[in-house]
Amino acid sequence: MQKWLLKTEPSCWSWDDQMKHNVTHWDDVRNFQAQKFMRSMLIGDEAFFYHTGKEKCIVGIVRIVSSPYPDKEAKNENQIMVDIQTQRTLPHPVTLATIKSHPQLQHLALIKQSRLSVVPIDDQSWNLILNLPAL
Repeated sequence: MQKWLLKTEPSCWSWDDQMKHNVTHWDDVRNFQAQKFMRSMLIGDEAFFYHTGKEKCIVGIVRIVSSPYPDKEAKNENQIMVDIQTQRTLPHPVTLATIKSHPQLQHLALIKQSRLSVVPIDDQSWNLILNLPAL
């Protein structure tokens, strides 16, 4: 299974919103590269749920529970979305500053392509992030 990071502005859709709804669709992703990543998502993949804006931190984990399908609300007919299901809240948020400060995480698209709202996370980095200490 693949691992991902999904970014959201908490004023638009927060972890609390996700927790209340449990299964939702992940839509409104317009960037071509982020859409390409979403097209390769498989049922069962996991993703970090990341708050952008002032928070800039990973707050939880979701699971991909649908194959990519057309986003009927999008202006672009080729735009897709996936359904996600809440898995768990992290014991403590993992901040972008913490991730950036770790030498083994410098290759992540989260750092190198910071504008993308959907990015892959390799297994080694996933496990490392899960074990980073609280600040």
